[in-house]
Amino acid sequence: MTVVLAVTLSGCATRPGPEVLVPVTTTTPGIKTQPIYVATTRKRVSPSENVFTAERADTLNFAKFIVAIPPNHRLGNIEWPEGTPDSRVSFATTGQAVLSAAEFRDAVAPPPRSSRGKRNVLIFVHGYNNNFQESLYRLAQINADAQIGGVPILFAWPSQGEVTGYAADKDAAAYSRDHLIELLTMVTSSPQVGEIMVVAHSMGGMLTAEALRELRVQRRDGVIARLSRVVLAAPDIDVDVFRSQVQTIGPLKPALLVLVSKDDTALKLSNVIGGSRGRAGALDVENPLVQEAALKAKVQVVDISQLQSQDGSLHHDRFVSLAALYPQLRRQPAAERQKFGTFLFDAATAKPIPVSSPAPAD
Repeated sequence: MTVVLAVTLSGCATRPGPEVLVPVTTTTPGIKTQPIYVATTRKRVSPSENVFTAERADTLNFAKFIVAIPPNHRLGNIEWPEGTPDSRVSFATTGQAVLSAAEFRDAVAPPPRSSRGKRNVLIFVHGYNNNFQESLYRLAQINADAQIGGVPILFAWPSQGEVTGYAADKDAAAYSRDHLIELLTMVTSSPQVGEIMVVAHSMGGMLTAEALRELRVQRRDGVIARLSRVVLAAPDIDVDVFRSQVQTIGPLKPALLVLVSKDDTALKLSNVIGGSRGRAGALDVENPLVQEAALKAKVQVVDISQLQSQDGSLHHDRFVSLAALYPQLRRQPAAERQKFGTFLFDAATAKPIPVSSPAPAD
């Protein structure tokens, strides 16, 4: 099973190393750059460097990167550098800094009466088998394609970045739960922060759901109420565990958005490894039991199988294609975001089509 998983998930591609994070100079006109802020439970190689390991840090480490998007960028894609990064043809790091906790807070969640206006925040929680640079550049791609503006924040937990590290990754994600709560508390406490969107992929969905469940158990409802949208993309969560989590978390406003694909090969393999009864990210929205459960839990379960995937036959990263459609989705009436039930995403119209009669939020 380990061999099959390794061959299926890794293929022959070379994984990007820390060298892609070394800043390069760019003078090409038209190059778009964006700051990415990082809160991570990864250990640093040294306190003065932004080189992170797969070991677990005792406290959050903070950083800032400037990432350049090349003019030839294709929506949904990360143009990885071949050799030395060249911002004319590939993603490239053009700047970086080690931040203290105070510097990070001042940048993303400043105190009241700040001279800067309100800013929106996008928090991205990556999934299993991601090294640091992969998750950083993925957020850069999502933020660039979605044209969200505001402040993008990567919450990076210490994934091994190896296909055989599934069990270790699961433990590392669980270890990072309270640190994610710390980040959410920091961001939601600032009156200078406007909308807060949380996007969590794969095993990051499990981590995020656990953080929300713990916040609800601690009766810290104010933190949850400040979240403008929570998106779990292909969540790698046992369906029974997910049902229990959602029951404790309760309805969100707007509704919790769960992006699924029943042909997600990565989640099928995860299901085999875990020996579970199914994964939340591979639910079949045409199954009457799923329809009933979505209505009861008051969540939006949207099948995005029509969208193109960037990972070949795995069909595990279709959510990245949604980023390019975000400007259209944002124009969706607020009432539509409040509805819960099961939906099929129509790629042609960029709209979720109800599979069963959707119910309005309370």
